[in-house]
Amino acid sequence: MASPNRTEGNWNPSSLLVYNALSGHQDFDSTISDAKPIADTRTDFYDRSLTSRRYALVGMACSIIFSCLCIITGIVTLASHGIMGATPLNTVGSDSKEYSALPLLAEILTLMLDLIVTLCTESIGFVHGISLCSALASESRLRFNTNLRLLTAARGWYNPNGTLFNGISAVLLIISYSSASLIVFVDQQVQLGLDGSVQFRPNVTIAGLPVLTLGVALLLQVMIAFSAMRAVKILTWSSSPFDLTAALVHHTQLTPATFRCMRRVSDLDTYGGPAKPPETQPSAWHAHHSIRKVVIFLWVIVAAYAGWAALVMYLWDHYSINLLVSPHSLTLRTWSFIHEYDNNFIAYSVLSGGFAMWIVLFANIAAVQGPLTLGLHCSELIVNVIRDERQWRCATRRQGLRVATNPLKPIFTHPLCLILFIAKPFLHWMFGLSFDIGTYASIDTLDEFLIVMYTAQIWNLCIALFILTCFFTFISLRRPHGPQPAAYGHLQTLANLVDEWSPVMWWGHKEDGIPYCHAGTSDHPLPDVKMDCVYAGSGAGSLVPRALS
Repeated sequence: MASPNRTEGNWNPSSLLVYNALSGHQDFDSTISDAKPIADTRTDFYDRSLTSRRYALVGMACSIIFSCLCIITGIVTLASHGIMGATPLNTVGSDSKEYSALPLLAEILTLMLDLIVTLCTESIGFVHGISLCSALASESRLRFNTNLRLLTAARGWYNPNGTLFNGISAVLLIISYSSASLIVFVDQQVQLGLDGSVQFRPNVTIAGLPVLTLGVALLLQVMIAFSAMRAVKILTWSSSPFDLTAALVHHTQLTPATFRCMRRVSDLDTYGGPAKPPETQPSAWHAHHSIRKVVIFLWVIVAAYAGWAALVMYLWDHYSINLLVSPHSLTLRTWSFIHEYDNNFIAYSVLSGGFAMWIVLFANIAAVQGPLTLGLHCSELIVNVIRDERQWRCATRRQGLRVATNPLKPIFTHPLCLILFIAKPFLHWMFGLSFDIGTYASIDTLDEFLIVMYTAQIWNLCIALFILTCFFTFISLRRPHGPQPAAYGHLQTLANLVDEWSPVMWWGHKEDGIPYCHAGTSDHPLPDVKMDCVYAGSGAGSLVPRALS
């Protein structure tokens, strides 16, 4: 009788053909078809996550309301004051202490506006991402639970989940953040005193065209996401890879493969026969090809921003006559986190020129801020793939793997999600410190824009991006330890590894067999797998005894 510790290297399809020949010349395909899993593979319990759907629709509704308010405000401002018009929010006395607080008030309002834009775009992105997964699944092209939403497209030129609309969504996302930086300014109201003297009363104003642009950009993103949602049947609104895998298996869009109960995602390109439990697992870098592209893209952004800082230093040193420059050189004494009067900088003005001036201004901001926006968007792939893997590895812990979770819980409880959630507004705020836009306005009309680039603040942004990119590179290259096969949210791998579905699952050793053992999931804790045994799956161990009889 064969030993249960048969080595992985001794197994190949021909060995089964020999045994089948002894029992009646059955072919290998029919032998595999007979090896059906004996565990309960019921998947009809999967969570359709209607709570996530409600949250998403509420977010979409709030985005529509906010975008409509922006559009109305922009139209009223343009109708009252023209293309360069602005609407005042408050007025203070020119001699009061409140005047010095106006710039800070404007920055606070801009920060609040950025937070609102982030909440709107995240809600829209969730709906767009869920619909994209369902569209790819309907085309049998969905591989991972997490994908690059704006860089992964379904088939069809006019498909709302297709390449054209994904590209439009990416441009609209950049425009949304760029517009938010141009809305709030400080204006000067001219008033006549009782004695006939002219008085200037400063106030915080809202520029008409940028707020209109923001409203239109958000509304178009909502329309694209809503069209994408209506264009495909969404099986589940859950972001969990296990709910999505169970839904695909239940609707026969994904079929578990036999003999792969110990095969990890990196083994997809190899012949998937029985295997011994490995001591370490592959990293996300080797398991998910898009992870490599994202990490490389982040390093390109770091290099580009370092080049931007170096260019500003070069222009300050060689072209001080043609540009408005600071008289202070960049030293440790003049280096600060928030820009001050003695910082090193260069500046250039954009004179009033109607609509053409706005196009030049938007182009300047989008060209510099766009890579940062897209880089932070792509970083979601790294965070979500690592999150999916860590959720799967809970199946070998004492508390087990809980399939269904609150959709908002990972954002505030998972360390990686929390880091990215904080990094997004923080880095955009740092960008605002390095690429400052000063403006002069009078009588509700914007007259001139001054674009200021602060050298020390650009280097601060570059250093922050460098630290974040190093962190993402580290977690992408980190290899999990233990025999549990790594999946990283790969749906086919999860379908192969999970043979028994339940709301709470444990993974481990399930059956002894000759010559192959079986590992899988259960609704109760399981013992650890045996490192010296070869695992093939349920029913595989009965192949040889049946053939030898």
